[in-house]
Amino acid sequence: MSRILKIITWLSLSALAFAAIIFVAGQVGLLRGKLPATLGVHDGRLQPPSPNPNSVSSQTGLYPGHPQAAYAAIAPLAYQGTASAALDKLAKLVQATSGCSIVRREGPYLYAQCQTRMLRFTDDLELWADEAHSAVQVRSASRLGRKDFGVNRARVEALRAAFGP
Repeated sequence: MSRILKIITWLSLSALAFAAIIFVAGQVGLLRGKLPATLGVHDGRLQPPSPNPNSVSSQTGLYPGHPQAAYAAIAPLAYQGTASAALDKLAKLVQATSGCSIVRREGPYLYAQCQTRMLRFTDDLELWADEAHSAVQVRSASRLGRKDFGVNRARVEALRAAFGP
């Protein structure tokens, strides 16, 4: 019985050490991931969704046959009034979102980075006021990890709810 207890103790201590290493790695920025070089609007398009189930995009229809089209599809944010006013309102909502900070705003485009609280994983959030469709196209993607456990979708839907009709 004492051998089993020693194994259980060793496994428990190993798990705690692993968790501590991951936590420290997050705190010092090792889990932020690399800034994608291709962010932005190009020919009326945001970048396609990630090839893994860790992003959402309102423009999945522009990328037929994409392997994550079904997972990533999300509706754009409809607005009334001017594109500038819509983006102003969304900028305030993004700034009020815990862990999110605006990195760049150029004309009808807004780019923000959002970090998870504990491990500080970084997600890239892009909003583009598409005046031709009176909608804000959105893309939110995790930099690291194979799955996002719905975090990007939840973030966009929270923005939608606060943004209103």
